[in-house]
Amino acid sequence: MAETLSRVPSAFAGLAAAGQDGHAAVSTTLVVENMHCGGCMRKVEQALAAVPGVAGARANLSSRRVSIQTPTRPATVEPFVAALKAVGFTATALADTAAAPQIAAGQDHLERLGVAGFAAANIMLLSVAVWSGHAGDMPASLQTLFHWLSALIALPAIAYAGQPFFASARRALAAGSLNMDVPISLGVTLATAMSLFQTIRGSEQVYFDAAITLLFFLLIGRALDQYVRGKAASAAENLLGLRSPVTSVVGPDGRVERVSTSAMVAGMRIVIAAGERVPVDARVSSGCSEIDESIITGESRPRTVAPGDRLYAGTVAVTGPIEAEATAVAENTLLAEIGRLMQTAEQARGRYVRLADRAARLYAPAVHLLGLATFVGWMLAGRGWEMSLTTAVAVLIITCPCALALAVPAVQVAATGRLFRS
Repeated sequence: MAETLSRVPSAFAGLAAAGQDGHAAVSTTLVVENMHCGGCMRKVEQALAAVPGVAGARANLSSRRVSIQTPTRPATVEPFVAALKAVGFTATALADTAAAPQIAAGQDHLERLGVAGFAAANIMLLSVAVWSGHAGDMPASLQTLFHWLSALIALPAIAYAGQPFFASARRALAAGSLNMDVPISLGVTLATAMSLFQTIRGSEQVYFDAAITLLFFLLIGRALDQYVRGKAASAAENLLGLRSPVTSVVGPDGRVERVSTSAMVAGMRIVIAAGERVPVDARVSSGCSEIDESIITGESRPRTVAPGDRLYAGTVAVTGPIEAEATAVAENTLLAEIGRLMQTAEQARGRYVRLADRAARLYAPAVHLLGLATFVGWMLAGRGWEMSLTTAVAVLIITCPCALALAVPAVQVAATGRLFRS
């Protein structure tokens, strides 16, 4: 568990390096396929640092990516790819994707988790002193002071750390529905308000530690969920990033020029050198080579191709150069279709996920009804509104951390991400 948590920040942390002129550096991300250990990371970073114009490089082993900082946007990534190839690494460019907001959300959860953990630890120290066996010997004034110190720590921490739950609950209530964040927000808010009220009155029944600790554990779940989803998204991006960003195109006059793969159309003649990736789906028109199609078929043994054979984007020409005719644009290749199918699979809901969603829809109203019934029952028993409300809040807090609404979607996303990487 500790190892997992220690790796979480590296998965979400952005690289904000400064350029040599004091301005923010431009970041370019490459996917490095055969980076497997810490030694590989050092080699990758050292090789890129030696490239002229590179201000810094930072490799991420878990996502197999390296971020390169340069003062200006580089015209091409080929110098970086060549530098890594010279030290034995295969790299391709990774374009910016829609995963950036998800990464930012993960970083936001980590920051709120840190605030909640720091506040919970400090409030717990004060609570131990108040609730220990020697509490009866503590002067009432000192006990009240500890409660106010707990309130000063808890109130801003809860207001900041609980924003993801509060905002989600507001959106659900505004839409006239309930979700799992509504009982969470209600329980935390009532526990905090009740504790503040009891602190003002000088009572002993103060539970700031319970409210902030609940948020701390819930944020651990949210942060891990974001981490799992980020890993699945990065696997998808890594696969789609294996498409070659530029292509050698043979013009009508026979001259070969490098053009962007995104600008290609079906029917163009392309030249694929030994060691290069096939940029788009194509058909061999001349030449003979062995093609590594492990990314498509999983077969490690290269396939020999000759004129008339099909080529697929993302595969690698192992031996001689070949000339081919493009049969599909970049977005209609087999590799792109695999990516779209897997993204659809990540977004789709399986049978057990749908079952969990139905249970969650019933769970939130049931929790509120149970809390209300508890309050009414204790009131009818003559225990007073304070005791009744405290017991109802306890019911809400105990029923808040529902694994059903978190574990099933996270497992599905993790499974699709694992399938994608395979």
